[in-house]
Amino acid sequence: KQWYQRRVRGSASELLLFVLVWGLGVIVFSVIMYYAEEGRNDDMNSILATCWWAVATMSTVGYGDVYPKTPVGQVLGTIVSFLSMIFLAMPLTIIVSSFSKTYKDSKKGRSRPLNDQGI
Repeated sequence: KQWYQRRVRGSASELLLFVLVWGLGVIVFSVIMYYAEEGRNDDMNSILATCWWAVATMSTVGYGDVYPKTPVGQVLGTIVSFLSMIFLAMPLTIIVSSFSKTYKDSKKGRSRPLNDQGI
């Protein structure tokens, strides 16, 4: 478990960047979708309610309880869905490869530091 703790500390900046970019995407897409659906979709009657849609869509869960009903909203929903795959894929690939390298090093018995600080 020590390799895991070292890698989490070593990946803190990547994890923080991932959370910030994802959170910013949720806010931006929520506001855009709110104005695209304003007055025509009772489920998206506030930006906060639209945030729920953005979280479900961007996390690729897609519950289906809140969804866009206008053609503009549906096109925007499709775009958000595709962009969220990119948002998830790019930083997660970096983080997973970092964890994989650290795990392989720990299996080989290497105990070298991951960076100059010894993390």
